[in-house]
Amino acid sequence: MNVLLICANPKPMEESVSKQLSMAFISTLIEKVPDVELNNIDLFQDKPPFLDLDGYRGAWIPAFDPTYKPTKKELAALNYSERHAKMFNEADVLVLTMPMWNFSAPAIMKAWLDQVLTPNKTFTFGPEGVQPLHHIQKLVLLVSSGGVYSEDDPRDALSAQIRSTFDFIKITDISVAWADGQTAMFFGDHAERKQTALEAAEEIASDLADAFQPVAR
Repeated sequence: MNVLLICANPKPMEESVSKQLSMAFISTLIEKVPDVELNNIDLFQDKPPFLDLDGYRGAWIPAFDPTYKPTKKELAALNYSERHAKMFNEADVLVLTMPMWNFSAPAIMKAWLDQVLTPNKTFTFGPEGVQPLHHIQKLVLLVSSGGVYSEDDPRDALSAQIRSTFDFIKITDISVAWADGQTAMFFGDHAERKQTALEAAEEIASDLADAFQPVAR
């Protein structure tokens, strides 16, 4: 099992609830699947550039005009994209770890998505629409938030963004462990909420280990 873990939290482990969720998930998974291959990417250490005009032209124009030849500058702007798209395509499981910032994902996560989810790298356009080039069977979303959000809460742009983005490239099996209510001054039960989320992350890992079926490559 190849697991790609993308972390978008700059805090150290002891201060980051979302990182603690990922630790609970990975520890349980490794216990059950000792030979798991893990690629752990900290976006604040391996920062994605914002997709600029050169990157956009180099990535997207060829998808609609096969005769277009990207310039050297445009190709150079896609170095990060090439490297991370390769890891993405090799993964069986994608784990996204992040806090909610201003009701959505941190900007650095969006920057990573814009670099990786590009045509002719992780998907193609064909007569039947979008065709994936990846082998990801499962997406695990591990999130912490200061506030509490109900299912389909209009303030929760994070979930909507992640689900719609990955549905586009045919990743629909998504499990979520969410430690909400982590602002101690507002929520006296923040520790209990965190513990519930940690147990949910462990359960997701356990279920994944039991159900995972390798895909022939």
